[in-house]
Amino acid sequence: MSQRVIDFHCDVLYKMLYTGEVDLAQHESRDITLPKLIEGNVGLQVLALFVEPSLVTGPPRFSQLVRMIDVYHEHMLNHPEIRALKWREELADAVNQQDRINTILSLEGVDALEGDLVYLRTLFHLGVRFIGLTWNHSNWAVDGTLEPRQAGFTETGKQLIKECERLGMTLDVSHLNEAAFWELLELSDRPLIASHSNAKAIFDHPRNLSDEQIKAIIARDGRIGITYVPYFVADKEEVTIDDLEKHIDHIVNLGGSKHVMLGSDFDGIDKKIQGLEHAGRHPALLEVLEKRYGQAFVQDIAHGNAYRFLSQNLPSRAE
Repeated sequence: MSQRVIDFHCDVLYKMLYTGEVDLAQHESRDITLPKLIEGNVGLQVLALFVEPSLVTGPPRFSQLVRMIDVYHEHMLNHPEIRALKWREELADAVNQQDRINTILSLEGVDALEGDLVYLRTLFHLGVRFIGLTWNHSNWAVDGTLEPRQAGFTETGKQLIKECERLGMTLDVSHLNEAAFWELLELSDRPLIASHSNAKAIFDHPRNLSDEQIKAIIARDGRIGITYVPYFVADKEEVTIDDLEKHIDHIVNLGGSKHVMLGSDFDGIDKKIQGLEHAGRHPALLEVLEKRYGQAFVQDIAHGNAYRFLSQNLPSRAE
């Protein structure tokens, strides 16, 4: 039997909300469906809440996040196989239930919080446990990787960091520009994640991490989610699993064997890596890695490293 998988990033809720195709059991056009999650032996899927700025709907609003969470409750958690995971105390039991697929909510970009920390606390009460601070461009808190000025945090953004730490919400650096990344390390001493980023030394893309950033995340006992986005992996017409493996090799060589995990970005991408077309195909990557690294490493990258992070950093119900 293939390894159980923890995947730290996907955009299926975005697709479900904005296409209106909310049946988790069907819609083959989506990368993530219930049959595909089962096929891929996914034991835990982190679900991003992402609201894209639009010329039609205007800037992201908190009400849009609420609608996405409503889709989650009405059209995902209505399946007996799908379970919401919020607290550290639930984790061990969740992993032992082979017939369940656990889910955790993550916010990708704080734009829709509208600068209001009450909205942040509301998301925490609704089960959001990871906070991606931006999505490529600037917002009221910080600049992203594609913002030309490459600035750091606003004063309100610094208050956001403090409130996340107080609540026990883990910060996600995947879309931060590098100057903001280093500022965040000065503002916070907690472990960080890069939920879906690869190695810049292998392919120089703004969304990938420099060696210094990778080492800093490792030093904090954070995690890096290897992502299946082809244009973060290589400049080729057809990107392969072997191309993706080079990014994993590089992070491992920097000391990250216990810090690398999976962050597919399924349903957030149109083009796919050959052999990694949807959530049912995670085992194809793990089979390649087992030949190179062995079963113990595959267990770590599939779920072990992510599980250890969650066991140490998910908030406790008792706190």
